[in-house]
Amino acid sequence: MTEGKSQWKELVEAVSVLQWVLSFLFLGLSCMILMVYLMFTSLWPLPALYFTWMVLADWQTPERGGRKTTFVSRWRIWDHYRDYFPVKLVKTAELSPDKNYVLGCHPHGIMSTGAFSCFSTESSGFAQAFPGMRARLVVLAGLFRIPLFREYLMCAGICPVSRPSLVHLLSKTGKGNAVVIIIGGAAESLSSCPGADTHTVVVKDRKGFVRVALEFGADLVPVYSFGENELFQQVIFSDGSLGRRLQDLFKRVMGFAPCLFVGERMAFLPYRTPVTTVVGSPIPVPRRVTPTQEEVDHYHRLYMEGLSKLFNQHKVSCGLPESHKLRII
Repeated sequence: MTEGKSQWKELVEAVSVLQWVLSFLFLGLSCMILMVYLMFTSLWPLPALYFTWMVLADWQTPERGGRKTTFVSRWRIWDHYRDYFPVKLVKTAELSPDKNYVLGCHPHGIMSTGAFSCFSTESSGFAQAFPGMRARLVVLAGLFRIPLFREYLMCAGICPVSRPSLVHLLSKTGKGNAVVIIIGGAAESLSSCPGADTHTVVVKDRKGFVRVALEFGADLVPVYSFGENELFQQVIFSDGSLGRRLQDLFKRVMGFAPCLFVGERMAFLPYRTPVTTVVGSPIPVPRRVTPTQEEVDHYHRLYMEGLSKLFNQHKVSCGLPESHKLRII
């Protein structure tokens, strides 16, 4: 995937992706270590004031839309990040700026490369493809309790995937909102395996996003990132093995699962594999202040059918053999 690129361009792309991978893995931990360290130096008033402000005055800000700045989402570094793989956004239907939408993005992969590039940065052209729409990627709520790191996430327009956050985004910020949820989460990341002819997504028991969509009349939109699972080699532990039990235990306690993975170079650099994020057709959802379980199950079933249809319609054009299947668990 480097044909026609200069060595300088390849280097800049690699550095752009490397900073993102290292930020994904270590920036949160580094921020915590830094703040604790400063507490034991002569600069202790700085973290003390920050913690006081964060807890007393800013604790709920992430769940009230955060504070997105175009300065971060339009960094030139994201263009090089996009070009490394490359990442491509594909539009299959219109999204009306007079409505709100809940986009379910699959698969999680190791680091959700497609979702981040397409919905948290301006590099993939979401605003141009869907005029009048604002995409907001929502992630693990616990990340917004990490000092300093939370500021970086909010500046990038990322919000927590908590109920108060979803309620705010779908009811208090007008129309034209596309809330992007990586439905499978940590459980789905454990199924990320390059070269597999069966692509596993975790959806069957994930119905909370459907209930929220019904409560606010937000149409459901399936999204699939082809190539997401091809970026890293991962050690896959079989169900019931000690390794998988430890991963499941960690996921229950911490909210995310530790994956043993390796990239193409320097362990951390992913493979240069194209990632094509296809945004499917909206599934009309009525507004129900108190949706019944039957309604939730009905629209959840329509969503799974829409996701399967999206996968099968686009798998060949996105580089997969016709024989590849989507497995929903």
